Amino acid sequence: GHAEIATYLDIPRVPLAAELTIFCGALVGASLAFLWYNAHPAEIFMGDVGSLALGGAMGMVAVLIGQAILLLFVGGVFVAEALSVILQVGSYKLRGKRIFLMAPLHHHFEKLGWDESRVIVRFWIAGLIWALLALSTLKLR
Repeated sequence: GHAEIATYLDIPRVPLAAELTIFCGALVGASLAFLWYNAHPAEIFMGDVGSLALGGAMGMVAVLIGQAILLLFVGGVFVAEALSVILQVGSYKLRGKRIFLMAPLHHHFEKLGWDESRVIVRFWIAGLIWALLALSTLKLR
């Protein structure tokens, strides 16, 4: 919502962004609390209702601030997971062959013999790289 910062970063200024900041802060806080109790061994699980709501909230915020394309970079791991399922189903229906041992992608790595913890940490690293890539595009536009 700050006019000078928005001009410097060459992003659209959203005049009433204070409410979005509070909403995003609440999402971050809730996600961190979930991750605290989801550390190995997990005490609680999220499921579809929580993950779809988080994805919808991220999409809504991206559209409201005019950065919808940036969501592909921020959610790079999620895009890769979804694409692995799409490719697996498409390949199996068209060619009768599988691309991955199992879809989504994280199950493929588990089938290769990786521990679940190793897959999770590698996906965290990939998510961090995607987030940094998204942040680096702020001045490139």
